Amino acid sequence: MKTYRLQLRFLLPLVATLIAAAWLAAPVFDKLTLRWFSRDLTSRGILVANALSDSVADAVLYDRVQRLKPLFNRAVEDERLFAVGVCSPSGALLTKTDRYPATLDCERAAEVAQEAQPHLALEGGSVHVAVRDVLDRRPRTPGTGAEFGLPLPQLPPAEEPATTSEPLVLARIVLLHDLSFIERRSQDTRRYLIGMIAALGLVISFITVVVAQLSWRGWVNGARALMRGEVLLAPITSSPELAPLAADLRGRLRDLEDEYRRSQGPETEWNAGRLRQLLKTQLSGDQVIVVSNREPYIHEKTETGIVVKRPASGLVTAVEPVMRACSGTWIAHGSGSADRDVVDAADRVAVPPGHDDYWLRRIWLTPEEEQGYYYGFANEGLWPLCHVAHVRPVFRESDWQAYKEVNRRFADAVVAEARGDDPVVLVQDYHFALLPALIREKLPRATILTFWHIPWPNPESFGICPWRREILQGMLGSTILGFHTRYHCKNFIETVDRYLEARIEHEHSTISYREKDTLVESYPISIEWPREDESMPPVAQCRANVVARLALPQQACIAVGIDRFDYTKGILERMNAVERFLEKHPEWVGRFVLVQVAAPTRAALDEYRNFSLRVQELADRINARFGNGTYAPIVLLAKHHEHDAVMELFRAADICLVTSLHDGMNLVCKEFVAARDDQQGVLILSRFAGAAREMPEALIVNPYHVEETADALHRAAVMPPAEQRERMASLRSTVREFNVFRWAGRMLADAGRWRLRARIEERVRRLGAS
Repeated sequence: MKTYRLQLRFLLPLVATLIAAAWLAAPVFDKLTLRWFSRDLTSRGILVANALSDSVADAVLYDRVQRLKPLFNRAVEDERLFAVGVCSPSGALLTKTDRYPATLDCERAAEVAQEAQPHLALEGGSVHVAVRDVLDRRPRTPGTGAEFGLPLPQLPPAEEPATTSEPLVLARIVLLHDLSFIERRSQDTRRYLIGMIAALGLVISFITVVVAQLSWRGWVNGARALMRGEVLLAPITSSPELAPLAADLRGRLRDLEDEYRRSQGPETEWNAGRLRQLLKTQLSGDQVIVVSNREPYIHEKTETGIVVKRPASGLVTAVEPVMRACSGTWIAHGSGSADRDVVDAADRVAVPPGHDDYWLRRIWLTPEEEQGYYYGFANEGLWPLCHVAHVRPVFRESDWQAYKEVNRRFADAVVAEARGDDPVVLVQDYHFALLPALIREKLPRATILTFWHIPWPNPESFGICPWRREILQGMLGSTILGFHTRYHCKNFIETVDRYLEARIEHEHSTISYREKDTLVESYPISIEWPREDESMPPVAQCRANVVARLALPQQACIAVGIDRFDYTKGILERMNAVERFLEKHPEWVGRFVLVQVAAPTRAALDEYRNFSLRVQELADRINARFGNGTYAPIVLLAKHHEHDAVMELFRAADICLVTSLHDGMNLVCKEFVAARDDQQGVLILSRFAGAAREMPEALIVNPYHVEETADALHRAAVMPPAEQRERMASLRSTVREFNVFRWAGRMLADAGRWRLRARIEERVRRLGAS
């Protein structure tokens, strides 16, 4: 019934509009019909004049003009003829009918008849005036007709009268046609026109209602498919009538996407203010929740009290500025020794300390849960599986059960922290592959953005995992699934195609699984660019501090590597390259130093402990070979360094080495570039790091190829300052433009677009249900 009412709301104004249009068009139609009738009256006047001319001629010639009046009275019985009069050629009114106007003389009648609209207004209405000549075409002698007041022709002197055949005007007939019948017929025509259009409008409305009612369900289904993207992303089958619209929308969406991408170009700088503005415009009033394993701030107990530390994590470096910009809630595992002492009754604490920009909600895990979920399944299973770093992944049933349970607990925390049923949830990394689907079960309207910070392997490698289907199903609970590069997106889509029954639209990187769509997109992560007011110590001072603290040669060429103690970072391969470099270029012995910072991580795992020992043994061997009592080519610092200490190393270094064997992005190279405002220094970057696709100005190497990396070290050591400046300027421009706020802004903008589409789809669904 509601559908009928909606249709009538549209159709009744349509009918009213048609009637109004007919009413407004009536004056134009009247003018047109008046013109037609005027031509008709002119033709009719000629016909009447011709019919009366013989009688009038005889009456004039034989002086019987008064006998014409009965004839004229019978003629004016026609509804169109109002009056008739006869005038002499000299302008005298000879006879007329009874209704002939007394004010209309022959001269005035002749003037009116010559006008473009020969109409005369009388008291009873308007009349059409026509004057027709009555001619005598019989041969005659000059002077004939003088008794009727006709002009006599002038004869030449001394000539005899002659006959002539030139027509002679005997009289003029004045015909007055009644125009009131035109008005009557115009009114009849107007009523007919309006009635016909109204009837036509009602017929059209009825047909439209019937057709709309018959096709409404099909259109609603098609519109739903259109809003879900099924018509846009798949061939038109069930809704062929939407094919043109879908094609236009596809083209328009591509144009809008290109325009959007261009709008994010160099002329538009992404910063915290712009990200806040985006949140206000596209996600106005929407709650943002971040979920990660690692917390952005750790509270530790010390002898002097509780101190706050920021963990060495690329994820925290990237996401923490986003949370400061959007003032949301961050849910993470509380691992600090004093974490429980600073939270409130809801396990929440405001961070950063002293600013309180957002809330940190901590989840407590037992040692058994942490061992199975974090060290076991996540880092002994998924981490080596995804990095393909020649370390065999280990999968245990107990670890899998712990992983599922912890994911479920984090999902419960998200539901508890959500203020409504449609928050924006940012799920971070491989620790929570099951979380998106668990959140989707409890908050179906939530917008879930999952970002996978590590690489995604090819389908064959991922097939090793015994629970591959469950992991894929969990991740496809996401609204948007992000990776660092298009290559990782392609691997994921192919993996889904291999192990699940899902509809995949490769052109738009969309996967439809269990009637839910997931956009698989690349979002290269980055860092927060240093603020203009954020001053750093001079490069010379930083170099002097590092040289003094580490007892390095004064004129040393300093290379730095900043990593966690992880076998995927290529630390062993880096040291082997240094050894080969010193072998090939012995002149650098005593002048070249690699300062390798390796923060301990996951020390509970045998693989990581063994790797730490191997790195230490290799560093000792190389130092023993090329070093002496005062010089060591490799300085290994196996401890965590705070941000300021890392920045000091970056500014003191001549070379930065990033030789990952397989990496999602690696933010160390971007932090090095951001630190070098002097536009000096050389970046050596592994081609297997995601950042290599964005930073071609670096020296790109294959870390497995020791010779190639050693040659890159030599090229970097001897590179002229001008070339360093040119490369570094380009790298800094790229990192500054593609910063962390752009990374977050692109994801959140896509989330806003998908949320809007979901809301429109919901409205269409409600209309269809009604």
